[in-house]
Amino acid sequence: MTLPLIGQVVFWHWWAFGIVLLIVEMLVPGAFFLWMGIAAGLVGGILLFAPDMGWEYQVTIFAVLSVASIVGWRAWLAKHPTETDEPMLNRRGSQYVGRTFVLSETLPLGRGSIRVDDTTWQAACDAGDDLAAGARVRVTGLDGTTLKIEPV
Repeated sequence: MTLPLIGQVVFWHWWAFGIVLLIVEMLVPGAFFLWMGIAAGLVGGILLFAPDMGWEYQVTIFAVLSVASIVGWRAWLAKHPTETDEPMLNRRGSQYVGRTFVLSETLPLGRGSIRVDDTTWQAACDAGDDLAAGARVRVTGLDGTTLKIEPV
């Protein structure tokens, strides 16, 4: 089949398009164009063995392979999350869970500010009792940017 003004689409057109998509993938964040580039390469491979395939079928196969590969990758990634050597990176409050601190000021009704290393955090105790300055508390969780604490 021929396209108006272009001529016949052959396998290497799809491979070149796939390379362009892979280059775009290097320039923008995410892993979206990678899978489209692979889909274009596969369409080129199919066209190598079926050179008389119409461009309508080629575009349809490209679209189906693109969507299937992107959805398949996202499903696989959901089941196999990326391991990291810094799991608490960008989750500062989570790194304090389980640690014990001494209150530098009284927390009326168990709510107020607590000094954690070189930072001041909002803290709340579920018991709702007054916590005196000098009391030891343990961080049990995080509610947004508020540390959940309990007396030790």
